[in-house]
Amino acid sequence: GLSPLFYSQLLLRKRSPTPHPEAPPFAQSPPPGPNSPNCPSPAPAMCPTAPDRRNHSSSGEASWREEAVSAGSLRQVDLDRGANGWASPPGDLFHLRARGYFSGGGGKRAKAPSSPEWLLRPAGVDWLRSHTRLDHVLARDDNPVAAAFRRARLRKDPTAHFLLAVNLQVPGRPDAYSAVFYFAAEAPIPPDSLLGRFVHGDDAYRNARFKIVNRIVKGPWLVRATVGNYAACLLGRALTCRYHKGEDYLEIDVDIGSSAIASAILSLALGAVTSVTIDMGFLVESQSEEELPEKLFGAVRIAQMEMSAAKYVEPPPDEAMSETAGRAGAGFRVGSAKVANHGRQQEHAGSKVGRSMSCQERQNAG
Repeated sequence: GLSPLFYSQLLLRKRSPTPHPEAPPFAQSPPPGPNSPNCPSPAPAMCPTAPDRRNHSSSGEASWREEAVSAGSLRQVDLDRGANGWASPPGDLFHLRARGYFSGGGGKRAKAPSSPEWLLRPAGVDWLRSHTRLDHVLARDDNPVAAAFRRARLRKDPTAHFLLAVNLQVPGRPDAYSAVFYFAAEAPIPPDSLLGRFVHGDDAYRNARFKIVNRIVKGPWLVRATVGNYAACLLGRALTCRYHKGEDYLEIDVDIGSSAIASAILSLALGAVTSVTIDMGFLVESQSEEELPEKLFGAVRIAQMEMSAAKYVEPPPDEAMSETAGRAGAGFRVGSAKVANHGRQQEHAGSKVGRSMSCQERQNAG
């Protein structure tokens, strides 16, 4: 493994300042309003959705989700040959907990390729930078993906039920970055399902269940070896996660700067970012035999992305944010969460979820 000195050198490495161009608008038009109407009528039970390697639909009229995908600041590219963009990898590229994982004998932990379908549909990716850490991006009036979803809700589109965003907040100097992945439910999420309990549960439950699985598709040996050691991780226990819940959306802000180890690994990956292609799958962890098999709610492939491709956006004018927000913090902060509901932010004390476990320890446990 890499020595602590190597990690500290990575953390101390400074990026050269880059001038800020005049900030373009984050979206071409603001959403019609902050609130969304209720769904007009119940829809069939939510079904997994199959991956699509095409960039565009063959139908004549674009759906709201296709509009959202096109509006995201990072472009969608071909799954196998694309670069400087994102694609949707099929779920069976990831090995997850299978039936018999908890009940199997001989100390073996059963894992198998996941179902190729995801529980939610991809709805775009944003690669953003700003003077400060970007929190609660779904609440911004100038977010084009959220605007497309709001417009669909207002016109009672039967495929616009719920929007889930994962916002990976990347510390940096002079700017903080955000990679935001959007996933949409085109049918109601059953409240008694694992995903339903995650969406509507409390922050302690989310912290104990929110899981990422990584696989390096292409990249230098050092990056493959280092990131490969952290292939599976409960993000809510290893990093600070803030949850913003609305009537028809959930945003998960993952503060990578809250862990020195995660920041060091990220610095290593960013040093070779233009030659790295990585698959990231997101899921709610199964913790009993009855909850198996595990299934991804969404997955994204980031293909040889360029740092310069990040779109600069202004910090929210109505929030007094520190100039140092989003930069690497010291050590781990476990169980901290912020919930925003109906436009009002409330501090919510995270419950204790036991001893902080590193991603490597989580991988060893499965």
